[in-house]
Amino acid sequence: MTVLAATATTVPPESTQQAIGYPSLFLLVLIGALVPVVPTGALVSSAAVVAFHQTAPFSLALVFVTASTAAFLGDATLYWLGRRGMRSKNGSRWLAAIRSRAPEDRLTQAQDKLAGHGVAVLVLSRLVPAGRLPVMLACLLAKWPMRRFARGNLPACLAWAVTYQLIGILGGSLFEEPWEGVVAAVALTLVISGAPSVWKRVRAGR
Repeated sequence: MTVLAATATTVPPESTQQAIGYPSLFLLVLIGALVPVVPTGALVSSAAVVAFHQTAPFSLALVFVTASTAAFLGDATLYWLGRRGMRSKNGSRWLAAIRSRAPEDRLTQAQDKLAGHGVAVLVLSRLVPAGRLPVMLACLLAKWPMRRFARGNLPACLAWAVTYQLIGILGGSLFEEPWEGVVAAVALTLVISGAPSVWKRVRAGR
């Protein structure tokens, strides 16, 4: 009884978790879209694990709406800042940040695919690890208007949120304790994110 009482006092109620969790998820995904150092996929998967174990209705739906909305707004803001940098003679630090994370070979591939397949490449770019910024830069160099980018980026963000939420649901369904599901979901997300770079190094070594 003492252990149960201690646990009840240390674990916040679901209402408190939701009041803190959804705004935090929104801000972190938004920041991660602008400054791509935050592992936003792992955040969404972790939030999905917690929501999977909650009894409140629509918890998973709220994770999906929160994550996809934040990702869309973050991408749109970064693209708008990039367009401003393209029009400026001196560029901008935001444009420079996009360029620094879009290696020349990845950018060339993105430009070729964008020219051949258009919006479909933009939709898939968020599902490919490290594929978002090279495609965004290709769109900037192709002088896509904001409206066209947003129209293609919306389904991209929806597909991205669904994919990482499914990873979280899978992790949550395998374990009884939420923290175990969070660890599994984060580990799986990191493996998926790092697999392409590892494969590339293996091929280069051969």
